[in-house]
Amino acid sequence: MKNWIYRNILGMKVGKHTAFGLMVMVDVFFPEKITVGENSVIGYNTTILAHEYLIREYRLGEVVIGENVLIGANVTILPGVTIGDGAVVAAGAVVHKDVAPGSFVGGNPLRELKRATPERESN
Repeated sequence: MKNWIYRNILGMKVGKHTAFGLMVMVDVFFPEKITVGENSVIGYNTTILAHEYLIREYRLGEVVIGENVLIGANVTILPGVTIGDGAVVAAGAVVHKDVAPGSFVGGNPLRELKRATPERESN
């Protein structure tokens, strides 16, 4: 039901077999700028922002989450980032920059925790 609402009411692009955990908050002003690929999992209490107000600037950007991506609980995804296919984002991370396909990242500031392996990238 949630995916139907995201697609048909909010205008998000959501792939098949994608799951959104409880209390996931998507950008209510620009949901159409959010794309989530097939077979991805967005963890509990994650926030996905396509815009943000800063003291001296306003940022607006597309958020693209690839296929087969796992986003842990309590993650904040900021505007203008792409999370590549097969990536894993650890719980509590703040995603402020692009995440390479197949990589495992976490923390604040975001950093790579484990390098992508060729076999993981091909899955």
